[in-house]
Amino acid sequence: QLQLVESGGGLVQPGGSLRLSCTVSGDTLDYLAIGWFRQAPGKEREGLSWISGYDPSSYVVDSVKGRFTISRDKNTVYLQMNSLNFDDSAVYYCAAGRSSLLRIEAPESWDYWGQGTQVTVSS
Repeated sequence: QLQLVESGGGLVQPGGSLRLSCTVSGDTLDYLAIGWFRQAPGKEREGLSWISGYDPSSYVVDSVKGRFTISRDKNTVYLQMNSLNFDDSAVYYCAAGRSSLLRIEAPESWDYWGQGTQVTVSS
């Protein structure tokens, strides 16, 4: 059974940085795409970034490009978040899937989800 566990969230001041981790167990990352999403209270879940399970290719949505970076190492995928602001406060989730139909703008297309980690940007 594939499991994803996020960690690294917390309280950070505006302008600060956090690195989130998504650790996969029960399967390998081979051919498994990993995506990062977030959801703020009263808002829809928003896709941020994904990394391919086939090659090193990755994608970051325009709204956080230049501030967020995705990377992977063995069974862990990281989301480095810099220059955080109040609007970045949310629960951050990682998700996984192998379908060729996976889309970062469609959270429902992803098969497996972690429990989420809270990120709060506050002064």
